[in-house]
Amino acid sequence: MNHPWCGVLPHGLRLTVQVAPNARRSEAMGLVQDAIKIRLQAQPIEGRANDALLRFLADTLQVPRSAITITHGQSSRRKTVDVRSTSLSAEQAAHMLGINLEG
Repeated sequence: MNHPWCGVLPHGLRLTVQVAPNARRSEAMGLVQDAIKIRLQAQPIEGRANDALLRFLADTLQVPRSAITITHGQSSRRKTVDVRSTSLSAEQAAHMLGINLEG
Protein backbone atom coordinates (compact mmCIF):
# COMPACT_ATOMS: atom_id res chain seq x y z
CA MET A 1 0.00 0.00 0.00
CA ASN A 2 1.32 3.45 -0.94
CA HIS A 3 1.40 6.27 1.59
CA PRO A 4 2.36 9.90 0.82
CA TRP A 5 4.63 10.01 3.91
CA CYS A 6 6.45 6.76 3.10
CA GLY A 7 8.10 5.42 -0.03
CA VAL A 8 9.35 1.88 -0.48
CA LEU A 9 12.98 1.49 -1.55
CA PRO A 10 14.79 -1.73 -2.54
CA HIS A 11 16.71 -1.57 0.74
CA GLY A 12 13.99 -0.21 3.06
CA LEU A 13 11.78 2.85 3.45
CA ARG A 14 11.95 6.57 2.69
CA LEU A 15 10.06 8.64 5.26
CA THR A 16 8.96 12.26 5.00
CA VAL A 17 9.20 13.88 8.42
CA GLN A 18 8.12 17.27 9.82
CA VAL A 19 10.26 18.03 12.89
CA ALA A 20 9.25 20.27 15.79
CA PRO A 21 12.31 20.89 18.03
CA ASN A 22 12.33 22.24 21.61
CA ALA A 23 9.48 19.99 22.78
CA ARG A 24 8.95 18.78 26.34
CA ARG A 25 9.58 15.22 25.16
CA SER A 26 10.40 13.40 21.95
CA GLU A 27 7.39 11.71 20.37
CA ALA A 28 5.63 11.01 17.08
CA MET A 29 2.48 13.10 16.83
CA GLY A 30 0.87 11.46 13.79
CA LEU A 31 0.44 12.57 10.22
CA VAL A 32 0.39 16.20 9.08
CA GLN A 33 -0.51 16.49 5.39
CA ASP A 34 2.01 14.14 3.74
CA ALA A 35 4.57 13.87 6.56
CA ILE A 36 5.05 12.29 9.97
CA LYS A 37 5.14 15.01 12.64
CA ILE A 38 7.79 14.29 15.28
CA ARG A 39 8.42 16.47 18.32
CA LEU A 40 11.99 16.46 19.62
CA GLN A 41 13.38 17.64 22.94
CA ALA A 42 16.60 18.76 21.29
CA GLN A 43 17.29 22.28 20.08
CA PRO A 44 18.00 22.90 16.38
CA ILE A 45 21.57 23.98 17.14
CA GLU A 46 24.72 22.36 15.72
CA GLY A 47 22.81 19.32 14.45
CA ARG A 48 21.40 18.34 17.85
CA ALA A 49 17.84 18.00 16.54
CA ASN A 50 19.03 15.89 13.59
CA ASP A 51 20.94 13.58 15.94
CA ALA A 52 17.90 13.35 18.23
CA LEU A 53 15.68 12.51 15.24
CA LEU A 54 18.00 9.70 14.13
CA ARG A 55 18.17 8.28 17.68
CA PHE A 56 14.38 8.54 18.11
CA LEU A 57 13.66 6.77 14.81
CA ALA A 58 16.29 4.07 15.47
CA ASP A 59 14.85 3.34 18.92
CA THR A 60 11.22 3.47 17.80
CA LEU A 61 11.67 1.44 14.61
CA GLN A 62 14.09 -0.97 16.31
CA VAL A 63 16.86 -0.62 13.74
CA PRO A 64 20.51 0.32 14.25
CA ARG A 65 21.27 4.05 14.29
CA SER A 66 23.62 3.45 11.36
CA ALA A 67 20.65 2.24 9.26
CA ILE A 68 19.02 5.69 9.26
CA THR A 69 20.16 8.62 7.11
CA ILE A 70 18.76 12.11 6.53
CA THR A 71 18.90 12.41 2.73
CA HIS A 72 17.24 15.84 2.32
CA GLY A 73 16.50 18.73 4.66
CA GLN A 74 19.53 18.74 6.98
CA SER A 75 18.79 22.35 7.95
CA SER A 76 15.02 22.30 7.45
CA ARG A 77 12.13 21.18 9.64
CA ARG A 78 10.90 19.03 6.75
CA LYS A 79 13.23 16.11 6.14
CA THR A 80 13.51 13.00 4.01
CA VAL A 81 14.89 10.06 5.95
CA ASP A 82 15.98 6.69 4.54
CA VAL A 83 15.65 3.63 6.78
CA ARG A 84 17.64 0.60 5.65
CA SER A 85 15.71 -2.48 6.70
CA THR A 86 14.47 -5.22 4.40
CA SER A 87 12.07 -6.49 7.08
CA LEU A 88 10.27 -3.21 7.90
CA SER A 89 7.06 -2.35 6.00
CA ALA A 90 5.29 1.01 5.90
CA GLU A 91 2.44 -0.45 7.95
CA GLN A 92 4.87 -1.75 10.60
CA ALA A 93 6.63 1.62 10.75
CA ALA A 94 3.27 3.38 11.16
CA HIS A 95 2.28 1.02 13.98
CA MET A 96 5.62 1.46 15.77
CA LEU A 97 5.32 5.25 15.47
CA GLY A 98 1.73 5.17 16.74
CA ILE A 99 0.24 6.39 13.46
CA ASN A 100 -3.35 5.38 12.73
CA LEU A 101 -3.72 4.56 9.04
CA GLU A 102 -7.45 3.88 9.27
CA GLY A 103 -8.30 7.48 8.40
